[in-house]
Amino acid sequence: MNLDYLNDKQLEAVLAEDGPLLILAGAGSGKTSVLTTKVAYLIKERGINPKNIVAITFTNKAAKEMKERIIDLVGREGYDIQISTFHSFGLRIIKENYDKLGYDKNFTILDADDSLTVIKKILKEMNIDTTRYNPKFIRNQISSSKNEMVTVDKYKQLVNNEVSDVTYKAYKKYQETLLRNNSLDFDDLLLKPIELFMKHQDVLQQYQEIFKYIFIDEYQDTNEAQYRLSKMIADKYKNICVVGDDSQSIYSWRGANYKNILNFEKDYKNAKIILLEQNYRSTKTILNAANSVIKNNTMKKDKNLWTDNEEGELIKYVRCNDERDEASFVVNEIKNLRETGTSLDDVAVLYRTNAQSRTIEEGFLNANIPYKMVGAFAFYSRKEIKDLIAYLKLMYNVKDDVSLLRIINYPKRKIGAKTLDNLSMEAILNDTSMFESISKGKELEFKNLILEMKDKSENLSLTETIDMVLDKSGIKKDLESEHSLEADIRLENLEEFKSITKTFEEESGIASLEDFLNEISLVSDVNDQKNDNLSKVTLMTIHAVKGLEFKYVFVVGMEENIFPHVNSIDGPEGLEEERRLCYVAITRAKKKLYLLNALKRTLFGRTSVNMPSRFIKEIDDDCIDKPKVNKEKEKSFDKTSMFNEDNGLKPGDNVEHAVYGPGVVVAVDKVIATIAFKKDGIKKLMKNHKSIKKV
Repeated sequence: MNLDYLNDKQLEAVLAEDGPLLILAGAGSGKTSVLTTKVAYLIKERGINPKNIVAITFTNKAAKEMKERIIDLVGREGYDIQISTFHSFGLRIIKENYDKLGYDKNFTILDADDSLTVIKKILKEMNIDTTRYNPKFIRNQISSSKNEMVTVDKYKQLVNNEVSDVTYKAYKKYQETLLRNNSLDFDDLLLKPIELFMKHQDVLQQYQEIFKYIFIDEYQDTNEAQYRLSKMIADKYKNICVVGDDSQSIYSWRGANYKNILNFEKDYKNAKIILLEQNYRSTKTILNAANSVIKNNTMKKDKNLWTDNEEGELIKYVRCNDERDEASFVVNEIKNLRETGTSLDDVAVLYRTNAQSRTIEEGFLNANIPYKMVGAFAFYSRKEIKDLIAYLKLMYNVKDDVSLLRIINYPKRKIGAKTLDNLSMEAILNDTSMFESISKGKELEFKNLILEMKDKSENLSLTETIDMVLDKSGIKKDLESEHSLEADIRLENLEEFKSITKTFEEESGIASLEDFLNEISLVSDVNDQKNDNLSKVTLMTIHAVKGLEFKYVFVVGMEENIFPHVNSIDGPEGLEEERRLCYVAITRAKKKLYLLNALKRTLFGRTSVNMPSRFIKEIDDDCIDKPKVNKEKEKSFDKTSMFNEDNGLKPGDNVEHAVYGPGVVVAVDKVIATIAFKKDGIKKLMKNHKSIKKV
């Protein structure tokens, strides 16, 4: 078998003898090639039966690509290897042992929506108020518990308040319902095999004999259930090879535990560790920048990426005036790249939160630059945004039946399909709109709500109207009660919508709802992205870009409270995950990397002046083209010159905090000033302006 294409460390990993093996593979170091080659080597050179090998990864796409690579190397024997996701592997075990788990052969698997339907039915049977205990929250709690190996009995021991008591009772009934209905949910595909192995040691021993060689990709992303399942099967022969990079562990919010890879040597005393540090993707400059950032983490395995690639250009750091200036720079730079022959497919724009994409999208639309969103809908196509706009449209035009049908039962108002059918028929018979035909019941309450909001909006600004609609409609309360990552993202997007109204008000003066709806219809009425042959810029969050690479990468919003995210900076573990996320962002770039931030940013309807991200400061100076600091701008000035052209603020602006000069931070409700203080000037200023507080 030809192994000449491997470097020394890759070859060492492929040829490593039986026993536990940890391959710490840095970004762009060819880990997939090593893993597939090692599997092929076992079959072709060592005569291992393919049926004794299981290779597990995290997505069906990755599993498919791995299987194709191995088949290319070993031929038809590759079809006999169990190559799949953890959940597919668990399903195989359940199918082969359903009777021991108390199920019939024809069991069904519930998706997330099916699970939610069951939870709603259970809460109704329990006479639980679903406005107080959100069914999605209960479902998410049950799912998280299963992934953390917390069974119903264990959860009972954790009950310490009314919420956990309701969740426990719902969890118990939920599991009973699933068993009675001969059904499993997605999380059971991991939990049930573990329960099976704990109760039936003979079955565990059977699978230990079948799968003598275990390969796990992206090991840093395993949760408790995945970790436990793989450890149980590997316990006899300990021929377990895991591949991963603790510096790319960025999914703690969905249960991943990067400590699994850090503790591999404790779990397997004789483990061999091989570092893949040669990068084949990026320039020396980009790799040095990534190394200089990640070295600031304390909870990590030491490694240092290097490459034989060219030195490459310095990282371009750009400090913009605001988010629109930031988008304008990205647009103009991409235009320049395209003029020099760069394909748009080689360009990516990355951001920390989905809400940041809005100004970039608008910039691309105005400049006629094709783009595609990965892992998210275009801003105006997102459900929560379309729901909010539907409320605004119906307030403006009560005859808009399309908007009415979209939101009359969102949030839930117990207005069913039969009621709507009757209402529609009545409107047709009377030749009027559905709204005008409403005269009774829950639908009348909805009608009165729309009329009330319409009346109130006449005395409010656009931004105040958005706040009022989010509160009175129940949208905000409904999402807040869900307590899930998805709901938090939707709330962020709704808050970001206020940035649009605020900007529109500033540019248009006194702006009417009519003018605003006309304006956004011109931006949002864009055909969905088609699978054509046009090259397109890729827009995506940094979480979604892991595993991908682009010649040119723009990372926008490199500011404190945005990246690192405000929710992550209070604790060391949260901050270290944000730094790993930065490491991932940097190492996506092959040829050139741009880091951008803004002096002033309107996000979620609030204007803030944030410090540049600490991650920019952590990049070695010889890797980055930083703008020269104008010392004159950092000179202190007294309260008579609080407002100037440089800071971009004016009296009345809403800001969360402002930072200037030597790093003094002031927090205000209504901005008084953005100030670079002398050390002896802060007490005097605070005395004169009571609303300023030192942070």
